[in-house]
Amino acid sequence: MSDAVEALKALLPPLAASRLQSLKLADGTATLVLDVAGLDRLERDRLEIAVKDALRTAPGVAEVRVAMTAEKKALKLIAVGSGKGGVGKSTLSANLAVAMARMGRKVGLVDADIYGPSQPRLLATEGRKPQATEKKLIPVASPWGVPMLSMGHLVEPGQAIAWRGPMAGNALGQLIDAEWGDAEILVIDLPPGTGDVQLTMLQRHKPAGAVIVSTPQDLALMDATRAMQLFETGGVPVIGLVENMAGYECPHCGEISDPFGTGGVEAAAGVMGQTFLGRIPLDLSIRIESDAGNPPAASDSPQGEVFAAIARRVLTWIDNR
Repeated sequence: MSDAVEALKALLPPLAASRLQSLKLADGTATLVLDVAGLDRLERDRLEIAVKDALRTAPGVAEVRVAMTAEKKALKLIAVGSGKGGVGKSTLSANLAVAMARMGRKVGLVDADIYGPSQPRLLATEGRKPQATEKKLIPVASPWGVPMLSMGHLVEPGQAIAWRGPMAGNALGQLIDAEWGDAEILVIDLPPGTGDVQLTMLQRHKPAGAVIVSTPQDLALMDATRAMQLFETGGVPVIGLVENMAGYECPHCGEISDPFGTGGVEAAAGVMGQTFLGRIPLDLSIRIESDAGNPPAASDSPQGEVFAAIARRVLTWIDNR
């Protein structure tokens, strides 16, 4: 029966698939519950007709029943920020979302790095284009159970984006205000720094909390501190800090070296009274798998467990709010 239900899900129009709450097949009757919050009467009628047309001729289906509900949980936005580029913020964002999804949470991902989007590669959705309703974008489905949107899905690969602040802010709004279906958490991969996109996020969308990522070196910590101060000024609580590129294990002799130092982020978190969420090693396999669109968090490997541990701490913070 499970295979039959999955086959029916694959036949659904994109809008119906993104709003599906449940689907059951029993005695030839397919019963669907759709979340239609935000849709007007005409849009709801069109959606019901599209669903029935898609499923009525499917094997084993004699009747299609569609129930609609307008109840929708508030989407909690979790921003992942840093004070500078090159500290692994996008890799953390992707793996954080994948780890949460593996824990049974409904999670979406927005690549808010308007000028340098990297999430399509990290989650193997390069070349995909989002569909749209009359009003909203429909997120692209990734192979890892995380729907996502990025400027990388809207422009040609390699195309430079030369936009001023207001244009970038409006683009970010379209990505965040998309049709996220039953998602309960939206991870926002912010661009580095404290510029227009970050300010737009604070003013228009107000994340529930922020995760700050930094390498252990002093310069990165200085920039991370500025990013943290920006969130605090905007009234967005900092969930905690993550130390990335912390320790490298030689594949030949097993010796651990610390090219960027070690423990700096944990020490800084203690001084600032912030939570230390965890440490991610400088691991070649993380880089290789990420470049290949295979997030380590999708596996039970030691590298995947590193991200899972951080995700559990973030989820504990969310659940206790």
